[in-house]
Amino acid sequence: MISLPRLYAILDASSFGDCATICRSALELVAGGVTLLQYRNKTENARQMLEQARELRRRLPGSVKLIMNDRADLCLAAGFDGVHVGQEDLSPEGARAVIGNNLWLGVSAHNPQQLAEADQTTANYLAIGPVFPTGSKANPDPVIGLDGVRQARGLTRKPLVAIGGITRENCRPVIEAGADAVAVISDLIREPRKSAEEFFRILR
Repeated sequence: MISLPRLYAILDASSFGDCATICRSALELVAGGVTLLQYRNKTENARQMLEQARELRRRLPGSVKLIMNDRADLCLAAGFDGVHVGQEDLSPEGARAVIGNNLWLGVSAHNPQQLAEADQTTANYLAIGPVFPTGSKANPDPVIGLDGVRQARGLTRKPLVAIGGITRENCRPVIEAGADAVAVISDLIREPRKSAEEFFRILR
């Protein structure tokens, strides 16, 4: 079983101007203690995504685990450490067939049924959410709240990542509800290093 750090940082390419800005933010996050980073890009083509992903891998220490959102093929091509798939993406079995047995596989779920199904796959960790209202998705799934996190905890023994609207102000109760880690996008964009350090301080 893998061990997750308390903070799972997500770099959404749409929040940054270019590759240099993404890399600068990633380096700041790592300076703040981040060791697990997901690269997410829903808007650009595969070539642009691969260029940015390879640059991230080149510039970040090997000790930082890099996860590719959605694309198992690009995960391999960029030398990443794993892939994360959602309900509308490549199936967990399909992703595992591409990445092999040694890389990490994460699977998103939004309700108890999806989580129970994901628990039966070879996923190394499961993500549940949105815990709180979120602005990072155009059509977010229904908010599950802290009760949803507690329910999810009771359905799996795999490491559990909570996502959706999580900030420094509300992250502690999410961990107390049973999540092993919190995935954060928006609350890490401004002053990434300082924000990450504060998350770790709160989540100690």
